[in-house]
Amino acid sequence: MSLTSATLLVFTLVCTALLFAAAVWLWPRLARRGWRPVLGRVALVLAVQALVFSSIGLGVNRSMLVYGTWDDLLGTASPHELIDRDSGGESLVKVIGRRQPDVPGGVTPQIGGEIQKVMVQGKQSKVATPAYVYLPPEYFQKGNEQRTFPAAVVLTGFPGAAENLLKPLPYPKTAWSLAKQKKMQPMILILMRPTVGPRNTQCVDVPGGPASETFFASDLPEAISGAYRVPSSAAAWGIVGDSTGGYCALKVALQHPEHYAAGVGLSADYKPEIDGDSGDLFHGNKDEEKRSDLLWSLDNLPQGKTSFLVTTSLQGESNLGPTRKFIEKVKDPARVSSITLDRGGHNFNTWKREIPPSLEWLGARLTVQ
Repeated sequence: MSLTSATLLVFTLVCTALLFAAAVWLWPRLARRGWRPVLGRVALVLAVQALVFSSIGLGVNRSMLVYGTWDDLLGTASPHELIDRDSGGESLVKVIGRRQPDVPGGVTPQIGGEIQKVMVQGKQSKVATPAYVYLPPEYFQKGNEQRTFPAAVVLTGFPGAAENLLKPLPYPKTAWSLAKQKKMQPMILILMRPTVGPRNTQCVDVPGGPASETFFASDLPEAISGAYRVPSSAAAWGIVGDSTGGYCALKVALQHPEHYAAGVGLSADYKPEIDGDSGDLFHGNKDEEKRSDLLWSLDNLPQGKTSFLVTTSLQGESNLGPTRKFIEKVKDPARVSSITLDRGGHNFNTWKREIPPSLEWLGARLTVQ
């Protein structure tokens, strides 16, 4: 059974209730002295507690989608696949599933658009990784067969599943609603995790692989532009993310203005976090380690003609100080905007409030010819 399935959660809850009832029934029999009754009582208590905590964990995970699969939970996930062959002119994007957007009329693509689950192959990075592609209804409407659309890469935090960007962070639904209200131009969204492997690669080209920065900076725009009606020019491309995904979005937009015109960091970090989830990202390469510090990069590397949007909160966020420093360090020809909430934590509720203005801001800065 899937880790996030309702069947597994219900099964665990039923087992918990049955075992609790059995414990109540058996307890008088285990009240006698002796090592066997004591062992029985300990075993029952531990078993009930294990099932209670499992039920709570499964419920929270199903709501928050922190871990999407058993492999993610156990640390055995290996979502990237090395590509040893040349694409031979074949599409670098393979559609492996479709689903309806959670919008009125979502059953009809011309009304609600479509969400495609795809595998994206990186031509330079030599990896393949899954993503969701949201195509707006205008993409399917008659008369738009030759129309091109801007695109935005949308990244989760880590750990996290790409499904987080469908619910509880409703990016396709919000984009559909804003376009319908004429507050934002129709836009294609590519929804992903901020890594191309089981490690938290944080958009760094790790020596020996995986080449995470190369994938997001150049492979992904090339693959999507070759499969959908999206221009390959940087003016048509933006990238947005929250937390670790926000760091990736700002890093890629800052250091690759040749591919991205705008980047949005929601509660973003400003340098990679080295821990057990990331492992050693730099292998002693101090130059690359400094370059991955965005505040250092703003001071020491040329800034391109890129627009940035950063968000933070006066209370509840730990990135308030670094965000203010980021804003101060952005110089012409780059541009920076910001959203500072009075209160907001590092969580879905905060980011859900920031998605509509962020998509409006992003849509206003992307152009197609």
